[in-house]
Amino acid sequence: MVLTKDQKKNLIDGIQNRVVKSKTLVFTNYQGLKVKDLNILRKKLKEKGIEYKVIKNTLARLVFKNNDLKIEDTILDKPAAVAFGYKDEVEPSKIIHEFAKTNNKLEILGGIVNGEFMDVAAIKALALLPSREELYAKVVGSIAAPISGFVNVMSGNLRGLVSVLKQYQEKKA
Repeated sequence: MVLTKDQKKNLIDGIQNRVVKSKTLVFTNYQGLKVKDLNILRKKLKEKGIEYKVIKNTLARLVFKNNDLKIEDTILDKPAAVAFGYKDEVEPSKIIHEFAKTNNKLEILGGIVNGEFMDVAAIKALALLPSREELYAKVVGSIAAPISGFVNVMSGNLRGLVSVLKQYQEKKA
């Protein structure tokens, strides 16, 4: 389908807005993936507030050039779709990585996290990180561990005292 200049400008503006708002961009090659599977992936991403769009490579190159974002040239040689993560830097990588495990047709090509290009290995490593909530839970657990240990020690002393008093009472009776 041939696009007019106005249509191309609107598409570029749309991509531009998404790129500027995004914390994370994950590039994928969706070739060979069934529409049904692609829709399942879109639904999973949408539940977390992540957009997944198929973009024209020439228009994407223009947008990345205009925003001084460096990506590998080979990424946009294949049909590409981009996951735009607005809230969390890790979540798009996690969802796509999990989906790619079960659908070998989906290929992760790389990504941009906070304005820096990351290759496939870095995106996969990012996907293996614990979620923000899990990290918060670990920090809270680490902070609470000494306090709960102190409480257990103190309650142990009280239990010992109660046990001694009970034995004393039984001996008197």
